[in-house]
Amino acid sequence: MTFLTAMFFYLFSGVAIGAALMVISSRNPVHSVLFLILAFFNGAGLFMIAGAEFLALILIVVYVGAVAVLFLFVVMMLDVDFVELRQGFLQYLPVGSVVGLVLLGELLIVLGASIISPEIAGTALQPIPDPAIRSNTAALGDVLYTHYIFYFQLAGLILLVAMIGAIVLTLHHRPKVQRQNISDQVARTKETSIEVKQVESGRGI
Repeated sequence: MTFLTAMFFYLFSGVAIGAALMVISSRNPVHSVLFLILAFFNGAGLFMIAGAEFLALILIVVYVGAVAVLFLFVVMMLDVDFVELRQGFLQYLPVGSVVGLVLLGELLIVLGASIISPEIAGTALQPIPDPAIRSNTAALGDVLYTHYIFYFQLAGLILLVAMIGAIVLTLHHRPKVQRQNISDQVARTKETSIEVKQVESGRGI
């Protein structure tokens, strides 16, 4: 690693960590989304340094261009009352603590294994093809859709559940807003929908 590469690595890493801390500490949800976008951009820079240009572009196009911006528009347009959503925070605190401890334990296991046996990380590596023969993107697609296809599908299902949960949380029925009732519309018949009147010629209704 050259001096210039190391300088950019520490720059992107420091800004990404600072932006991540601001995401969870900002009281304004709009500011949190903006810091999240900043963290994504710096993560993309780290991927570029590692030579994974496909992951860097996907991080910008998908997460910054779609997920983060969509969440920003949802927060600004729906006027979500986050004070009301936080009222049940203490109710889910035990479950959240258990999930956090499990994640912390997994991170410690991975870190401890990499320190005790550094060669373990190299056992699962796939051979890197020659860039002149096959690009990094094509090689990543080969590995992702062959060896890790089930994990890829599982990640898609988790994202689908998260998307449905976000829709349910932001869907509030306001009393003064008229909404369609699909069942009533489908159940309509000719007798209940229209009324035929006999109008004499030359006279209005």
